[in-house]
Parts: sequence; structure tokens; C-alpha cells
Amino acid sequence: MDKAATLTWLRRISGDIASVTIKRLEDTLPWYADMPPARRSAVGLVAQAGITSFIQWYEDPTSTPWIAADIFAAAPRELLRSVSLQQTLQLIRVTVEVTEERVAGRGNDLREAILLYSRDVAFAAADVYARAAEARGLWDARLEALVVDSILTGEADEELPSRIAALGWHGHGEVAVLVGTTPPQFDVDLVRRTARKLAVDVLIGVQGSRLVLVLGRARVDGQESEEEELGFQEIASRLEPSFGPGYVVLGPPVAALVDASQSARAALAGFAVARAWRGAPRPVEADDLLPERALAGDPLAKQTLIERIFRPLQAHSTDLVTTLWSYLDNGRSLEATARELFVHPNTVRYRLKRVSEVIGWDATGPREALILQTALILGSIGAAEQVRKRVPLRRPQR
Repeated sequence: MDKAATLTWLRRISGDIASVTIKRLEDTLPWYADMPPARRSAVGLVAQAGITSFIQWYEDPTSTPWIAADIFAAAPRELLRSVSLQQTLQLIRVTVEVTEERVAGRGNDLREAILLYSRDVAFAAADVYARAAEARGLWDARLEALVVDSILTGEADEELPSRIAALGWHGHGEVAVLVGTTPPQFDVDLVRRTARKLAVDVLIGVQGSRLVLVLGRARVDGQESEEEELGFQEIASRLEPSFGPGYVVLGPPVAALVDASQSARAALAGFAVARAWRGAPRPVEADDLLPERALAGDPLAKQTLIERIFRPLQAHSTDLVTTLWSYLDNGRSLEATARELFVHPNTVRYRLKRVSEVIGWDATGPREALILQTALILGSIGAAEQVRKRVPLRRPQR
């Protein structure tokens, strides 16, 4: 049979091949049978377009160089999102099998043409999905950058939760922000793999020389885990090698991702002043940099020092405040403090222990002593300002 007769015969049986192909898809591919009718119809159109395109290609192999455009143009765009590449290759295999069975005995040339064409279709399908994945990757990167920027600026809107969900954020629970420098050769995939091993969700923001990681626990509420959850300090230590040279600052944990701007503000403020602490560890918590942040004018640091140190001590006992003041003013000398307060040194030790129990900071350490002294200074200034506001101004008498 010559090529013209073969083409005429192929055009006559193309409808039968399409019908048999659809029936074979229903019988052999469970995912196809479970699809909604509209999507099944779209897949059927793709199969029929593939058969028609093969006949055109067989007539002139150079006439249809863009096979994917011919075949997949018959399907709606959303089909790419509902049918995976693996399912598409299964569809191609079934179509080729049916076509081979139907043309059996018509010569090796036709069979070889079918095999060659099916190979080109498979490569074309892979190219379609690769381009779709690349476009989705670029969109995800832009969306991720937008979300991180919203967190850093604190300009969250009503669309932030939906954007977070679109990025596949699985975290339910506390979130913390980690800020450092961007390394010369930044490996995004390495950071994501490390985060997955730590059972942590991560959003990555590269802002020039600054690298920002938004960290959240990836375990879903109600799901039990045999492994003990790592603290954010340990998580930051595991991710620290991914940063460039310089300081790495961890913001305090917050309740949820929508509140992450609070952690981000603290981390950014700490990152700006970290060089002022010569012995700062890497990573360092933003709350360990409260004195430097307060001196730089960070209102959040001032508020944190007053609310977490000065006010709890003042509310607990004025003796604790007085003892702490005296101890710090006397160079952390127990004997000098005892002489000033007319008490025994053991009483000073007891009160300092109570201070540590109430607020969690130990005044006997040099670094924590700086934090406590800064809190006392800020608290005294704030208390004096409140007194001035309560006292009414007297009008001068005539």
C-alpha cells in the first residue's frame, strides 16, 4: 500500500481509533474514570488531537514542528494543573498502544513512524510541563518575596493569609524571623532541604546583602511527632552555615505567621546594632541585644525592657528594685551592697536570687547586668514622666 492510500485509510479510521482510545483510558486508568465529565472530555480532545496531528505529521514530518502546540491547544489551560506529567505520559502510551494495534499488519514503515512520533510527543509534553513549572517557580519566587517584604514592613493586608497559603505554608504555631548576610554563593535549595529535615517551614527573602528567613514549625495541629520539637535557637544554629559572614540575629517567637512582623522588627533592630556587642554569639537572639537596641532608639526594645524587667520587679517588691540598683551601682559587690543597705551579704544573695526567679535574668553575670541596669534606667525615666503627666500645671497667680 502506497503512502497516499495509507493516509486515506488513516483519516477514515481516525474516529474509530479515538473512540477505542477513550474506552481504553476508562478501562485501564483509574484517575481518568474518576475525573469530572468536563475534564474527561478535555483529555479526550487531547487524545483525538494527537491522532489527527500524527496523520498530518505522517503526511509531511516537517509541516508541524511544534507538536505540543497542535495537541495541547485543544485542552483548557487548567488541564495542566489537574493532570500530572506522569498521567500525560500514561495517556500517550495508551494512545500509541491502541494506534499500533489498529495499524498492525500495515507495514513496518507506519509502525516506525508511530514510534518516532510518540517519542516526539513525549518530549513535547515534558517541555510543556517544564515551562509551566518554570513559570510557576518564578511566580512563587515573586509571591514569596512579596510576603517576606510585607512581614518586614509590617504592612500586612487581608490578602496576606491567602498568599501564605498559596506558597504551601504548612506551619501551625510559633514563628520566628532570622536575619543575616547573604553569602556570595547562596543555595536556596540547601536551605529548604535543611528546613525540611528540621520539620520547619521557611520563607526566604534575599534583599541585596541581607538574607531573611521566616521560620515556622511544619507540624500540623493534632499530628503527634515522636521526635521532640527543636527550639528556634537550635533551628537557627542548624541554618547558620547558610548565611554569609557577619552577625545572624534571631527574633523572638510569635504566635502565628500573620504576627511575624513583630519578630522581624526585633531581628532587624538587633542586626543593625549587633556589632556593638563584641562577644555576640552567632546566631544571637534579638532579646540579648536589648541594651544596644534601646540605646539606638528602638521603641520595641525599650518597651520590652520595661515590661519584662522593671515592672515585674517593681510589682513584686521595692526591696528587689533597691537591692538590684545598689548591687549594680557598687560594681556587683555583695559586701558594698550590704553595707549600703545595712543588711547581711546573705540577704543580698537571697534578693538577687529572687530577682532571677522573678524576671529570668541573673544580675551576677556581666552581660545580664548590663541588660538589667538598662531596664532600671528606662523604667525610672518612664516612671518620672508618668508622674509629671499626672501633676497638673499650676497657673501663675496675679
